Amino acid sequence: MSTATQEIGDVDTTALVRDRSLKTSYVAIKPWIDRALAVVMLLASAPIILVSLLLVRITSRGSGLYTQQRLGLAGKVFTIYKIRTMYQDSECHGGPRWCVTGDPRVTPVGRFLRRCHLDELPQIINILKGEMSLVGPRPERPEFRAQLERAIPGYGQRLIVRPGVTGLAQVQQPPDEDLASVRRKLSYDLCYVERMNLWLDLRLILATPFRCVGVPFVWIGRIFRLPLPDSEQGADSLAADASLASNLIVPERYVGVN
Repeated sequence: MSTATQEIGDVDTTALVRDRSLKTSYVAIKPWIDRALAVVMLLASAPIILVSLLLVRITSRGSGLYTQQRLGLAGKVFTIYKIRTMYQDSECHGGPRWCVTGDPRVTPVGRFLRRCHLDELPQIINILKGEMSLVGPRPERPEFRAQLERAIPGYGQRLIVRPGVTGLAQVQQPPDEDLASVRRKLSYDLCYVERMNLWLDLRLILATPFRCVGVPFVWIGRIFRLPLPDSEQGADSLAADASLASNLIVPERYVGVN
């Protein structure tokens, strides 16, 4: 067997080793690329963030900035920053639950911010702090980790990379509204984790504005030639345990630029 090119069956392992080496190198430099881009984004978006915070503050009671605990790399908990889009103390009476279309807890200004995904801009701070990446799976609340890992095998694998402001699942799937949608998005998250590279990240960053203005998911995927999960599951095959699904409740719908 040649040491230059080792083969297992019909698979050239030299190519596999090279791909793994490139991925390892990219993982090492990705945080620095994230921070450099975050600085540029913060300077460019600072006026938009300030105006948005002011509008929220003068149109509804409470702070314009919203914070929440989320799961980061390897399950480490961190504080995420967003512009508040719901009324103050909206969970006091009914408790946290899935956010749905037309949710009455969302303020009029918040509805606009969500539609344009401007409420996600403060997460640039999380990128600068090294808690998030520009591209990656969306960060989940720690309160739901155990439930989701019981309901969805392999859910914890998405924690092996930093969560992102945008990502493959965010630009190719609608926001989470039930357990089935979480399952579908997990397949995209794991597809991203497996294929993560600079070229894919650049395409996802470029695709994000198209997602923000409402371009259909199918068109975005075709325009930017985004990868699909090897075995994308349909909704009919993802029936969840009703008792568990009824207890899975997520307060603020997170759309990574969403």
